[in-house]
Amino acid sequence: MINASFRPAADLFSEFNRLQSMLDQVFRPAERSSIRGLTGSSFPVINVGTTPESVEIMALAPGLEPDSLQLTVDRGLLVIAGERRSQVPEPGDNTSVYAQERFAGAFRRVVSLPEDADPAKVDATYRDGILRVSVAKRESSRPRRIEVS
Repeated sequence: MINASFRPAADLFSEFNRLQSMLDQVFRPAERSSIRGLTGSSFPVINVGTTPESVEIMALAPGLEPDSLQLTVDRGLLVIAGERRSQVPEPGDNTSVYAQERFAGAFRRVVSLPEDADPAKVDATYRDGILRVSVAKRESSRPRRIEVS
């Protein structure tokens, strides 16, 4: 007679990985680079930089539909939110998942904008898995040349 509670090794390792992930979330919270931003395994990964004319945010977010992204600007914060659906089949009688490193589910990233950013002038494009957000700087904060008479 076969024991019905026996599980193949692949399922056992999958369960160990799930348990380790849960313990990591509880005992090792993500390090904070600032009050409003998270580093580590946050999705999407972002790069933030400035030019003399704008603040540039690049979010690496492959596998999304552009209409699934929500961008808001409020009180100096840019919020990038959405959801990425899982492409991995549900474990069942005929399938096993050996590793799942790609993030799936709802996400939310918050970027603190500098004081000279103009929330009324935001442009966003999504192409080839990269969300590019450009926030213009206020005209009064830009360097300008003054003629001496």
